[in-house]
Amino acid sequence: MSWDYNRRYPSMDDLRARAKRKMPRFAFEYLDGGCNEDINLHRNTSEIREVNLIPKYLEPYKSSTLKTELFGHTYDAPFGVAPVGLQGLMWPNASEILAKAALKHNVPFILSTVTTSSIERISELTEGRAWFQLYHPTKEEYRDDILVRAEAAHCPVLVLLCDVPTFGFRPRDIRNGLSMPPRMTLKNIFQILTHPNWAMQTLKHGQPNFATLKPYMPKGLDLKGLGSFMDQIFSGRLDDDKIGRIRDKWKGKIVLKGVASEADTEKAIALGLDGIIVSNHGGRQLDAGESTIKPLSRIAAKYGDQIKVMMDGGMRSGPDIARCIASGADFTFMGRSFMYGVGALGKKGGEHTMGLLKTQLQQVMEQVCCEKITDLPKHLA
Repeated sequence: MSWDYNRRYPSMDDLRARAKRKMPRFAFEYLDGGCNEDINLHRNTSEIREVNLIPKYLEPYKSSTLKTELFGHTYDAPFGVAPVGLQGLMWPNASEILAKAALKHNVPFILSTVTTSSIERISELTEGRAWFQLYHPTKEEYRDDILVRAEAAHCPVLVLLCDVPTFGFRPRDIRNGLSMPPRMTLKNIFQILTHPNWAMQTLKHGQPNFATLKPYMPKGLDLKGLGSFMDQIFSGRLDDDKIGRIRDKWKGKIVLKGVASEADTEKAIALGLDGIIVSNHGGRQLDAGESTIKPLSRIAAKYGDQIKVMMDGGMRSGPDIARCIASGADFTFMGRSFMYGVGALGKKGGEHTMGLLKTQLQQVMEQVCCEKITDLPKHLA
């Protein structure tokens, strides 16, 4: 089976190259970069690609399906859209483009607290299927109000972020003025003027802002004040007490994102959480850390029968998704890959990228003679 995608861009490298041409440099580098020297950013993908699969050509085989059950819902593929901050800065209206595509392709979309569409708008576009990722606020009233809004929006899964106790050191963003407080330099203005499509789309959809956080922001906030506000509203470090309070309030499923060790996995299980996403924030937080695939393999082998083990970080293709699931992931998420698609193809980018990944993954399944996604670990070399 093949899904619709633009044949001019049959790989993620094609999409990345086109996105780089179409986006202002400061926006592309915010999307594309890691932290410090980008070592873990590149290690994520390279170590995934060290995983090999074994085809079993002579065993009985009928056909392959990508359908995957997760938290009571059957998705059409074992991947979803990871939470990405400031999506509308990278490409105007990106979060809505991807939310619509996720609904059409029946895959999960996770909305970040610090992206540029509100909980309510994304819920409307996804018919209440979007997951919500919470950056933990410093004030309990903010936390409780956001949880009430997410529940009212029918979000089935709450994702708690644990891997941003401090903001990553990202040299490109510092040079480009995208640190906090942000600043608009003459260089950035020139980049906008030389990318008219991006500029026109920004005019059409409006200046990007933290839409979910807007009710809590003081009126008339300038850029310098925004930096102070962000420092005041968020406490990135989670602990047992904070998670326990949320567990008591939230009636749906809870997933802990950013897990990179067996110790944190054991805590998630002890706290009664429903799943974890093994992640290193796309290589944007700890350059000296492990790639995602290494702890994923250990954690899945040891705890996969006690909690749903998912993964994000480093996947750029259908074969990459297959490698991660064969290594023990129940489900996968990608951020950059979908943003490359939107940056390259605008409003068509989400559907293109999902169709491309489904087609690539289907080919892998058929090639190794694997009928179900859950059987991929049997093909691990």
